[in-house]
Amino acid sequence: MLFFRNDYGQGCIPEILEQMNQTNMQSHVGYGEDEICMHAKQLIQSKMVDHTVDVHFISGGTLTNQTVIKSMLRPFEAVISCDTGHIATHETGAIEATGHKVITVQNVNGKLTPALIQKSFDEHMLTYEHLVYPKMVYISNGTEFGTVYTREELTALHEKCQELGLYLYMDGARLGAALMSGVDYSLNDLAAWCDVFYIGGTKNGALMGEAVVIINDSLKPYFRFCMKQNGAMMAKGWLLGIQFAGLFENDAFYTVAKHANEMAAQIQDALFDLKYPFLMKSDTNQIFPVVNENEYVFLKEKVDFELWENRKEGKVIRFVTSWSTTQEQVDALITLLKQAKELKEE
Repeated sequence: MLFFRNDYGQGCIPEILEQMNQTNMQSHVGYGEDEICMHAKQLIQSKMVDHTVDVHFISGGTLTNQTVIKSMLRPFEAVISCDTGHIATHETGAIEATGHKVITVQNVNGKLTPALIQKSFDEHMLTYEHLVYPKMVYISNGTEFGTVYTREELTALHEKCQELGLYLYMDGARLGAALMSGVDYSLNDLAAWCDVFYIGGTKNGALMGEAVVIINDSLKPYFRFCMKQNGAMMAKGWLLGIQFAGLFENDAFYTVAKHANEMAAQIQDALFDLKYPFLMKSDTNQIFPVVNENEYVFLKEKVDFELWENRKEGKVIRFVTSWSTTQEQVDALITLLKQAKELKEE
């Protein structure tokens, strides 16, 4: 069966596996204070030459979001997210479990806008102490729909957050795919716009791990205390360091993301040519076609993918490519998509 369910269903890129084999019998201090983590942090810092940042490694995305938000907000403060944001949908109430409300607003192609932020902020100022205080804006880049923020959009979000005194936090679980989608900005630019963001390794060729990048100096102190209290500090921290050393020493982070995007673009182009409807056009490695019942049943027997949403017009499904997706797998999927389109509706 072809696998297009997610971009974390395989192990890791060879560069990481090689480093793990080479260091397997070495001894290290724990909790991320080893020389491998220090090296990986330096590699990430080198991508943001105009900023001095703190870098911390955490094992997974939900734990990262929970730890970062818990560390940034006071007990009565809340976070604004679009209704499709990962913290609002796929994290089992992890943020609310820390005592912080997630204020959801309707998404625009998976994105937040300055106008939506302003409206939500104004609504919570009407009765002031009787409502939670919006203090942070959460965005994903790429978004849960595979779309990507433009330079202009991020600049506008930054300016709105500065105007209202809000922190801007970017979930970068698929940041590699976003950066390699053709945008005209880099990690260095993101550090100018965000107070905190994270670089996703789990969904971009690492065995596990996310790299939290803290730019705002006021948010840097005591973050490791919050990590430890939240169960986010690994004893074998060097294993996370290896992931990001492997991703950034020779820029594999960008290479594998570019590959995943290119594989996805071929599938999306084929779907367009075959006249499949779409939930929306994707810029990255997640693709959301709409199929009828016959097409769904046919494809489900031969391809591992995710059912995203049931709609009146059909089933929205999701194909995801990764660092390990091959040209042969893409060609095979496109052949099946052609065959599915030739089925007669009952």
